[in-house]
Amino acid sequence: MIQEEEAMRFVYPEGKNKALTFSYDDGQIHDRKLVEILNRHGMKGTFHLNSGMLAQDRNHDVFLAADEVAELFAGHEVAVHGVQHRNLPSLSGNQVVNEILEDRRALEKLTGGMVQGMSYAFGNYSEEVMGILGKLGIKYSRTVISTNGFFPPADFLAWHPTCHHNGGLMELGQRFLAAPSYVELPVMYVWGHSFEFAGNGDWSVIEEFAEMMGGKEDIWYATNLEICDYIQATRSLESSGDGLTLKNPTSISVWIRKEQGGELLEIRPGECVYIGER
Repeated sequence: MIQEEEAMRFVYPEGKNKALTFSYDDGQIHDRKLVEILNRHGMKGTFHLNSGMLAQDRNHDVFLAADEVAELFAGHEVAVHGVQHRNLPSLSGNQVVNEILEDRRALEKLTGGMVQGMSYAFGNYSEEVMGILGKLGIKYSRTVISTNGFFPPADFLAWHPTCHHNGGLMELGQRFLAAPSYVELPVMYVWGHSFEFAGNGDWSVIEEFAEMMGGKEDIWYATNLEICDYIQATRSLESSGDGLTLKNPTSISVWIRKEQGGELLEIRPGECVYIGER
């Protein structure tokens, strides 16, 4: 029975082996060019905005305008970064709630959808802050601690990215493309600020990476939230004692591949599936 169970591997939707996602902070005007690059290569990203910083008369040449958010980020994800980009561990519990919840509400009003993701302003967080986030409807939050690896996080409220875009991006991308099939649900997570490309005059960094990584049939190009939801669904799968009957109690399909023969199985929401040999 154990041999049968070990022959099963989770894969991403439609049987894709890898996931690639991007995470960019602050909502400055250079996001426009970054979105164009991602769209051109069929990729998705998550953009963490400070709703209180969106363009007013005094800063329209720095930050995006509130009324362009929905159209600009269509097909991508808009997520929380704190209404005023404050350092959360230095705030009281009530102040943390206001900083996050006000941003979430404002961004939901701008986009017309649910906002459930986040990145920590300045990359700073604490156990106390993490404990508050789950109560505010936040499913994940990104840190700035690079792993240089591709494993999904143990705790999505402390989601450490693979790398900053100036942290050996091309080399890591090549490693990711060559990741062996036995690595389960690998994800490459790139983060940064679009104003860094403009300030450093190095848009070629992301252009070359997107050119190398785009159009790959075995990569799922997804937002942060899509990856979080999917991996959490795989972790919520219920199984029989012998591991050969699986039930999906979640609202999204989970995909598995039986290594022996390479059979791909979709376990739909609420479905119970026997994966052994009959």
